[in-house]
Amino acid sequence: MHDTAGYGGADAERYDPEPDKRPGRTAFQRDRARVQHSAALRRLAGKTQVVTPDDADRHLWDIAPRTRLTHSLECAQIGRDLGAAFGCDPDIVEAACLAHDIGHPPFGHNGERALDAIADSCGGFEANAQSLRLLTRLEPKHVADPGDGTERPLGLNLTRATLDAATKYPWPRGAHPTTPASPKYGVYADDLPVFHWLRRDSRGTARCFESQVMDWSDDVAYSVHDVEDGLHAGHLDPALLLAEPERREVFAVAAARYAPDGTEEAELAAALDRLLAQDWWPHGYDGSARAQARLKDATSQLIGRFCLAAEHATRERHGPGPLRRYAADLVVPADARLECAVLKAVADVHVMQRPDQELLRGRQRRLLAELGEALIARAPDGLDPQYRALFAAAADDRERLRVVVDQIAALTDAAARSLHARLTPGDRTSV
Repeated sequence: MHDTAGYGGADAERYDPEPDKRPGRTAFQRDRARVQHSAALRRLAGKTQVVTPDDADRHLWDIAPRTRLTHSLECAQIGRDLGAAFGCDPDIVEAACLAHDIGHPPFGHNGERALDAIADSCGGFEANAQSLRLLTRLEPKHVADPGDGTERPLGLNLTRATLDAATKYPWPRGAHPTTPASPKYGVYADDLPVFHWLRRDSRGTARCFESQVMDWSDDVAYSVHDVEDGLHAGHLDPALLLAEPERREVFAVAAARYAPDGTEEAELAAALDRLLAQDWWPHGYDGSARAQARLKDATSQLIGRFCLAAEHATRERHGPGPLRRYAADLVVPADARLECAVLKAVADVHVMQRPDQELLRGRQRRLLAELGEALIARAPDGLDPQYRALFAAAADDRERLRVVVDQIAALTDAAARSLHARLTPGDRTSV
């Protein structure tokens, strides 16, 4: 086993032991490379982040809109640097950040809602649980041979520490530590054996330190970059952040969706005003080279602000030594969390809640519902070879439905539209 300084031997174990193919790399460097070279990560280039990758409003953009892939790459850069500042293995954190959205279906969170309805009778759908399923079962990389003539796909067969770091919600459906009805969970019932293996050293539903760094890096990346994209596309007028009733609408959305329970409007107003008072805040945007440079500087300033806030607060609590696995918790000051929440709400109100986007999301959900109906009725016709084989090997209707859901979740936005058109000819939903 190669150097994994600061991590124990169990952290570098794989579910199915493998010999090194190229000596000189750590186990965690191999993990990062496996995620980086996976087909599932490449497919994120064709999956919605905020707007669809081939948005009809493309003429409004002086750059291409972000996709799930570009978001994941940006999250990975933030996470690698922040994790390294704490003494985490940077390859663990980077791999976790690259993998954190790998299970997202076509059409982003909107597609998640549609697939959750389709999958109701086989345990539901949650993108974070789907990510674990891809990493440990579906992504073709490693197949175990138990010696009985069968084969067992094990996905990327990552180490315990990397899989744990990539697990944002370490509990099954309905087992949220404080809110059992929460829609968030990180593992399907079918995948509990590998989940229990990777969580061997955990403390109940607590997340390891590297996972907490990944989660904050994700929040920072999408809160900052979604606002940047809104400005680039002309959907956000910075002047509206000073105007009523637009400000109050932002605060209402922030309080309902993004801020801790019980947050008052005055706290959110103070958070937004702290950002607006910064010298680097973009109070105007005309698309010129100078405006683009100022906006990029503001993006960098915000990322630095949020990361340094967490770094300083965490060091104040835990001291200067290396922080890894279950030895510490990431501390994010309340002010930073509220500033991040208000940025998410700004993008929500001014980009995601545009009337044309809501109409589009409705059509996307109907398209996936129709696609699900068609595949359920016709499978294995319409399934890729990998999923066709899994469908044939399924023991019952519940397992067969899960294979159909796995297939739909793997599609890019464009592939979902194409397969829908092939399987449902005639006057049906189009997006």
